[in-house]
Amino acid sequence: MTSLESSKTSRLLKKREIALAPAGQAKIDAQHEKGKLTARERIEAVLDKDSFIEIDAFVVHTCVDFGMQDKKIIGDGVITGFGKLDGRLVYIFAQDFTVFGGSLSYAMAQKICKIMDMAVANGAPVIGINDSGGARIHEGVSSLAGYAEIFLRNVKTSGVIPQFSLIMGPCAGGAVYSPAITDFTIMIDQTSHMFITGPQVIKAVTGEDVTFDALGGANTHTQKSGVADLSYANESQALYGLRKLFSYIPATQSQKPPKLDYNQDAHAEIERSAAEKIGGIIPDNPNQPYDVREIITALVDEQSFFEIKPRYAENLIVGFARMAGHSVGFVANNPSVLAGVLDINSSLKGARFVRFCDAFNIPLITLVDVPGFLPGASQEHGGIIKHGAKLLYAFAEASVPKLTVILRKAYGGAYCVMNSKHIGADLNVAWPGAEIAVMGADGACNIIFRSQIEADLGARDGIIQDYTERFSNPYIAAERGYIDAVILPSETRTYLVRTLEACLNKEIPLPKRKHGNIPL
Repeated sequence: MTSLESSKTSRLLKKREIALAPAGQAKIDAQHEKGKLTARERIEAVLDKDSFIEIDAFVVHTCVDFGMQDKKIIGDGVITGFGKLDGRLVYIFAQDFTVFGGSLSYAMAQKICKIMDMAVANGAPVIGINDSGGARIHEGVSSLAGYAEIFLRNVKTSGVIPQFSLIMGPCAGGAVYSPAITDFTIMIDQTSHMFITGPQVIKAVTGEDVTFDALGGANTHTQKSGVADLSYANESQALYGLRKLFSYIPATQSQKPPKLDYNQDAHAEIERSAAEKIGGIIPDNPNQPYDVREIITALVDEQSFFEIKPRYAENLIVGFARMAGHSVGFVANNPSVLAGVLDINSSLKGARFVRFCDAFNIPLITLVDVPGFLPGASQEHGGIIKHGAKLLYAFAEASVPKLTVILRKAYGGAYCVMNSKHIGADLNVAWPGAEIAVMGADGACNIIFRSQIEADLGARDGIIQDYTERFSNPYIAAERGYIDAVILPSETRTYLVRTLEACLNKEIPLPKRKHGNIPL
């Protein structure tokens, strides 16, 4: 090697060394003292070992105002590239809080946009790790332009490749809209925050005192706002959760979801176990609550249920699972919370999940035990009509295999909305104790037999009992073909697995249109 070649090699190696800790060790130590990994450490923890290939490591900003021309740090606050996750290609960016507080410059935005474009071109998901103070004020409108160009790609990419956001520090102002558009958002308790305007601005404008955590912490967004899907106690748990979530989802809309190898002997054992467990979960009293998660876990492959938004709108449970190795999405009314009624929040939660599953070819299984929509002025004034219609729209629009089991109650419009035969479900079955009706027997008799009951109050119980026996059962719906079969609870897994496998190649020709107009 000549002296010139040696000099050039040394220069490259020196730049690479600087890129590993561009802001210096003191800033890295400060990050660690907050209980946070660095951007590079996070990428290494997410991806398979030694699989990461970095892009644009030497990019610097172009700002020359406010003395920024003398403050150029290579990488400019974000690490971008691609690698493997469980052997599958992904593209990834991680904002580096040690460099300018992770604030977004136009150069940083271009780095992020580049890997998003590459992800679409190569049919691979995008993982974004957010840890940023927001727009880099020194750059003014150029920083805002950078955000907007990222948002555009989030929208254009939606439904084409999966997009995951991990909030591992602050995410404020315009920065929050990118995670809001992506498919899944994961937060860290006590560490990550999301808000449009911070506590100081709120105090100045409204006089309201609120802490960072109460305003936009993980608990707020996973329990109250529904902005985030999952939260974890620390970064290691969050990264593990991301990997598990990723395992259910295909790389692009043109692919089927991953299928795990499945031992038929194990399948037979799970069927036997499900048959033994499932029949005793629902109480004999139709008004007695139970947790539908118990039914889901009894039906699916062992330890495969992965719940989404587990602490938000718990009257509707959604999540991924596997049935005989196949990835599926579950939507289930949960009678242990608000008797399992549909309301504004649960409708939004369900609609979002159904549309994601449909976009990425993940079959849907719906478990129905719903007494209707939640009544009340606050729900009506909040737009339950419009928001409930979103869940209806999502199910009706979905063209993936759709299977429905009516466990107990299926009343009124909620019966229609919860993936009924009438809106395109492929399989609709009911358990023998299912009640499919406009409303419960008490309410129906009070309307239909009002004059008789008023004339003889003692006849009321007999009238209700007769109505219940005649109409609060699944057989009238079965006679009309609105359900395909009445089955024993012990037969449920067998019906679902066999029908699922029969429908995996389902294709429905869709009308030519730009897009539908979901009631937003």
